[in-house]
Amino acid sequence: MSTPRPGSDEWRALVDEPLVDPDRRIVDPHHHLWPGGPLPYGLADLFADVGSGHRVERTVFMECRAAYRTHGPAALESVGETEWVAAEAERSGGLIAGIVGHADLRRSNLDEILDAHIEAGRGRFRGIRDALARAEPSDRLMIAGGAPAGLFEDPSFRAGVARLGARGLTYDSWHYHYQNREFLALARAVPDTVMILDHFGTPIGIGRYADRRDAIFEDWQRDIADIARCENVAAKLGGLAMPDNGFGWNGAERPPTSDEFVAAQGRYYRHVIECFGPERCMFESNFPVDRMSLSYRVLWNGFKKLVRGCSDDEREALFAGTATRVYRLE
Repeated sequence: MSTPRPGSDEWRALVDEPLVDPDRRIVDPHHHLWPGGPLPYGLADLFADVGSGHRVERTVFMECRAAYRTHGPAALESVGETEWVAAEAERSGGLIAGIVGHADLRRSNLDEILDAHIEAGRGRFRGIRDALARAEPSDRLMIAGGAPAGLFEDPSFRAGVARLGARGLTYDSWHYHYQNREFLALARAVPDTVMILDHFGTPIGIGRYADRRDAIFEDWQRDIADIARCENVAAKLGGLAMPDNGFGWNGAERPPTSDEFVAAQGRYYRHVIECFGPERCMFESNFPVDRMSLSYRVLWNGFKKLVRGCSDDEREALFAGTATRVYRLE
């Protein structure tokens, strides 16, 4: 019998576990949908994952450059994604409760773009991710961000981030560990906008970083502690099982168990929770990207095992309360 292809449904099924804390209410504040391309993930796939046993009540879609408009003004191309996801949300039976879209925050007509997203979102539009992620071509990352250098200090960009806050919208950033100080400077410069740090600031673990995990972790700890002092920032706990994080599960003979997941990554989660507090942290799936490494059922089992020592109120915040408040899902 041949070994299942890593990342396939058959491969993820090689690890099957009983549910941990099955009655725990969950709001998943970070997943994607793609109608095609190299990593297609549609509503049926999302239903299959959230229906695998955990009590997932609502989710938030995160922009991923899907279904952009192919006509009209270039500044409004990304509104096509919000339109498409809003239609999928209508078919989701209330599961997809929030949408975070994309816009170039430097544009002079930003309010027009935001108005278009809000209208297209059918009551679900919550904010913008105009990510700071800027990869070095030599690193050959699977998911390489292409933000311009110095975006975090561009006056027009900072004005755009401030405008989000003035309109009651959030700002999400995905970036790499060597950009955490850039995010910190942005958070300090625009304190009145609620900002969300995605994926722990993406510590890279491949290429030239593959043998530097502990040294990177030490610097990362300091950066996270400094970012946490910015009261306008909330942190998403997840997105560390991407291939670029370097844990290697996406190419292994079988995916990790939840215990193996906790053993490998627990120190990142514990540090962020300690620095930010549960009231500013929220677990995220980052599916289907992290789906290349493990199943939804195993991932959330791992999350639940990570915080067994927390109080019930703290776990409520981590699994649902913080996401509900930050993305205004009530």
